[in-house]
Amino acid sequence: MSGLPIPWICFQCGTDNPCHCKVVGPTIAFGVTIVLAVICWPASLFCGCCATERGKKALGAPVEMSAKVKDAIPI
Repeated sequence: MSGLPIPWICFQCGTDNPCHCKVVGPTIAFGVTIVLAVICWPASLFCGCCATERGKKALGAPVEMSAKVKDAIPI
């Protein structure tokens, strides 16, 4: 069983930390992206504001927040 990949674990290699690999930050960022996508995308589409600038920002919020979370956690 040790050779099987672990689901829901994200890796980012080539970073500035000593082991050159990040696991915790990208994994938490993936979870944040999923949660925000479930909330933000239907909300912006159902309220009809997806054509406005505010609606476009709401559609892009999951990706922007994911990048911030990933960069905030160094490991």
